[in-house]
Amino acid sequence: MEHSRDWNGQGRSLKRKSQENGDHKLLNNFSLDDLNEDLFERILSWLPTSTFFRLTSVSKRWNSVADSASFKLACSSIPSRDPWFFMVAPNLNQSIIFDSAERTWKRLNHPPLLHQDSNKSCMPVAASGGLICYRNSSGSFIVSNPVTGTCSELPLLEFSPQNQPLNAIVMSTTTKDQQLYYKIVLVFGELQNLVFRVYNSFSGSWEGETSLRRKVDDCSMEFDSTEDDNVVYFLSKAGIVVASNMQRSPSKQYSSVITDKNGEEVVYFLSSTGTIVACNLTSKCYIEYPRLLPVLSEYSIDVVECNGEMLVVLLSEFLETASLRVWKYDEAKRGWHQIAAMPASISHEWYGKKVDINCVGAGNQIFICLNSSELCTYVLCDLVSNNWVELPNCCINGEVIDFMSSFSFEPRIEASV
Repeated sequence: MEHSRDWNGQGRSLKRKSQENGDHKLLNNFSLDDLNEDLFERILSWLPTSTFFRLTSVSKRWNSVADSASFKLACSSIPSRDPWFFMVAPNLNQSIIFDSAERTWKRLNHPPLLHQDSNKSCMPVAASGGLICYRNSSGSFIVSNPVTGTCSELPLLEFSPQNQPLNAIVMSTTTKDQQLYYKIVLVFGELQNLVFRVYNSFSGSWEGETSLRRKVDDCSMEFDSTEDDNVVYFLSKAGIVVASNMQRSPSKQYSSVITDKNGEEVVYFLSSTGTIVACNLTSKCYIEYPRLLPVLSEYSIDVVECNGEMLVVLLSEFLETASLRVWKYDEAKRGWHQIAAMPASISHEWYGKKVDINCVGAGNQIFICLNSSELCTYVLCDLVSNNWVELPNCCINGEVIDFMSSFSFEPRIEASV
């Protein structure tokens, strides 16, 4: 039996060796250029977007694929891509991203439409899928695919509520019949009198104004600050902090997110008094969540969306140290509970420095920009592992660029506007 095992083993070994030699010769003679166009494009569609752009210089055939309609169709079948974080700097006439897949900074070509004099003050205000929405000083909107540089200017909003503040700007995308469609949602008004308007790319027009009523069973009414003349907030939604010169990034003054749960679209935004307001666009009602901290606490706060849920990132100071934590609202228990916290050894260095946070979520990750007169840094948090990583500085032509905030989007070549 022992001899038989040796012999069978030798036979199998010789067979494997012969097969491997054959495969080796086959691979040596194989080239992607030997594939038919359909299979060639399908293989390339699985490449990371940044890798594909580097490879377009390989040959004319590879370069021609980028503009191929069938290649874009193949790309649309890829379920998801690692997010890019579009960075907002004081100089708006540039497009710099952080590639989460390669953990590197990259510079994109700034869309030509945004170079026009009338659009030089355009500020990114929302993002979804592979698109970013800009708003210019006149209040009009431009939607762009930052990867391809294509842009589309939305029709002017014929009517917006007079003398009503704009609280939220959110963007959502959906794919139907292999075509990407998007919506822009604006929430106007003061609490007790909220309305929203929607732009739908499917119809190419703005829908009519819709009012939101306060949800009658909202137990957070007891937290309503509208009747409390003694309430003092250090940080308003627009980021102005009392007794300091710190100000939230203008791009995040409409800090808001949208989720879709069980077919119900909900927009969350920070109110002028620091509370979280949830506007259910489907049932056309809203509620105001209880505050996370006492009214006299000094803190910086932002809302993010991760895996379809709204989360709150909060930087506060307590017992002579700074604390950065992530919170989730429990609808059943009607209360907040912590789901992640930065190690105190990292967050302590921000104590007493009047740090403002601007955050964006993407899947299980939260990208956090921390700014003050003394520092500017960026942290990537993984909610699953509770791992917090400080990112390297971004250097362009030897100069360190400081960013105020960021927006998350998927690098989608096929996303059209």
